[in-house]
Amino acid sequence: MSSRRALHFVFKVADRTLTSKFYREILGMKVLRHEEFQEGCDAQCNGPYDNRWSKTMVGYGPEDTHFVVELTYNYGVGAYELANDFRGITIRSREAVERARAAKWPLEERDGLHTVEAPGGYKFHLIDDAQPKDRDPVEKVSLASSNLKRSIEYWNGLLGFKIYEQSTKSVLLGIADDQAKLELYDIGGPVDHGTAFGRIAFSVPHAEQPAISDKIKAAGGKILTPLISLDTPGKATVRVIILADPDGHEICFVDDENFRELSKFDPEGEKLLDRYIAKDLARSK
Repeated sequence: MSSRRALHFVFKVADRTLTSKFYREILGMKVLRHEEFQEGCDAQCNGPYDNRWSKTMVGYGPEDTHFVVELTYNYGVGAYELANDFRGITIRSREAVERARAAKWPLEERDGLHTVEAPGGYKFHLIDDAQPKDRDPVEKVSLASSNLKRSIEYWNGLLGFKIYEQSTKSVLLGIADDQAKLELYDIGGPVDHGTAFGRIAFSVPHAEQPAISDKIKAAGGKILTPLISLDTPGKATVRVIILADPDGHEICFVDDENFRELSKFDPEGEKLLDRYIAKDLARSK
């Protein structure tokens, strides 16, 4: 497991302008790269849409060492239905709390956490401590489970994720001590994904991907997209396999070697995003 990495969580966004403001000006994340695509992704990276779309990676540092957020924007799709599958991302950042207050962005305090919502309703739970400089401020992604025992059997027993904490209602899983964790919380009922459903991504060595495929097939698990190579214009081609856990949460395992090339920081990424946001605004007038 040490050669694997937690990479990012994918959100579908309908308002690219307001979304960009939230991640940059409230959470304080940086644009790491921005990519435009003329047609839908073969692995449904942008959801079940065969149209023009864009991908923006934002985070607190390079993708090699930080868990980041992937914002997918489908041209012409004005809204997504949020359901009960995604429970939030937890970030240690007093600075984000202060920025939210200064901007009068709605902020709810409960159980020692300050919760803000990104456009579209995605929740971020902020810990009111100084944002760490020597490690990633992103601590965990929390998703819903309809049956915690079954979830643990899949993520720990089948995929091999380490259990860090466990209670009767939740489990905290991960790859390594210094990486963002995955929390699964038993909601006591069915998990609904709506149309806003996301995807969590991890990297593994290229040579390990076929073994993951074989293991899932042998266990009767669900493979949404068998091993496939995906192209990004002007950048590295990566191989991915997309799975679904027992509650339908989408999981992407991408080959680490090529993804490190694909995910290199692009110093022009922010300018590129702003250029397309300006076009969005011009079209809306």
